[in-house]
Amino acid sequence: MSTAAIRKKLHQYIDIADEKKLKAIFTMVEDEIEETSVFWSDPSFINELKRRERSYLNGSEKIISQKTSAARIKGLLQKVNAK
Repeated sequence: MSTAAIRKKLHQYIDIADEKKLKAIFTMVEDEIEETSVFWSDPSFINELKRRERSYLNGSEKIISQKTSAARIKGLLQKVNAK
């Protein structure tokens, strides 16, 4: 099952789940939710994202494509696995 299909099924289930089941689901993922949301309330993290965006938009930062990045990672992994 694809990630999109899983998301859709979970959303549908959450919409109809009773209170007890919702609390159980929330308890299972609560730590992850809190950990993820901490970043978005950290002013220094947000400022760093904004700084990087400005650098990208004004061309002062060298950017590489996803394809180039993946190729570099693949090369590094090959070196590590060859040892």
